[in-house]
Amino acid sequence: MSHPSEKGLDTASPSGSASSTSVGDPQVERDLDPAFHELTPLQPSSEPYTEQQLAQLNADSDAIIARYPVKRSALLPMLHLVQSIDGYVTGRGVTFCAEKLDLTDADVAGVATFYTQYKRHPNGEYTVGVCTNTLCAIMGGDLIFDAVSEHLGIGHDETTEDGKVTLERVECNAACDYAPVVMANWEFVDNQTPESAIRLVDDLRAGKPVRPTRGPDRVCTFKQVSRTLAGFPDGLADEGVGAGGPSLEGLKLAKEKGWHAPRSADEVSEQDQAQTSGADANPQPGEEFSSADSDGSVPPAKEAE
Repeated sequence: MSHPSEKGLDTASPSGSASSTSVGDPQVERDLDPAFHELTPLQPSSEPYTEQQLAQLNADSDAIIARYPVKRSALLPMLHLVQSIDGYVTGRGVTFCAEKLDLTDADVAGVATFYTQYKRHPNGEYTVGVCTNTLCAIMGGDLIFDAVSEHLGIGHDETTEDGKVTLERVECNAACDYAPVVMANWEFVDNQTPESAIRLVDDLRAGKPVRPTRGPDRVCTFKQVSRTLAGFPDGLADEGVGAGGPSLEGLKLAKEKGWHAPRSADEVSEQDQAQTSGADANPQPGEEFSSADSDGSVPPAKEAE
């Protein structure tokens, strides 16, 4: 099932701003059709949760709510929880969250439609996000997105007919040293090309095992990841390499050279105050910390004993 791309009404661009629309655009007309919004969290669902689903949701949501001193603070993980059941934030999911947290449906829907990780329409089994931010774009991110989009026949925030892959343009993934980067359900697939990205989506659709560049040895499904984001660990967080060589090169060099991060002005002030008191707070010329003898530089930090 596909969803209107960034040209449609109410669809946000990667920067978060509303995109433009055009009169007569079929995607705009589709967005204006009330029947289309039956799939959004702004409308009630006609089918309730099964007894088994509801029992699981109640048990899990009670565990989530218990983490917070204020009940409504549990809303974000609970939205991930309902996505782990429905594959997106449904109307029944909104109502469930509202009832558990003593909120209105409008309160919940307002949050669900603000963050892009909460989906208003059925999401694919795998979300493939192509970074097209500055460095990745320079290194070929736009070419990768265009190639995958043409290969799959879908645009931004659209899903393949088989329901396997949802394609997205995404903002910086903090992996610039591996640009251009593609994410598969938020697992890193580094140093991509149009050809390798096409192989990636083909393997995901075919059900072949896909191994991320870093982290776990496999890509979990969207529903599985949503449950993890709700706060129920899958045991995979410590698998594999978290940060590769390029990311750690600066730290390695700093250790070899004995470099330390500079102290902030507040840290310098606090340390100086701790070392001076009373009459010592205004040292005379020739005494330690005297401004008369200072060259204007910040005194070095003393080694912790």
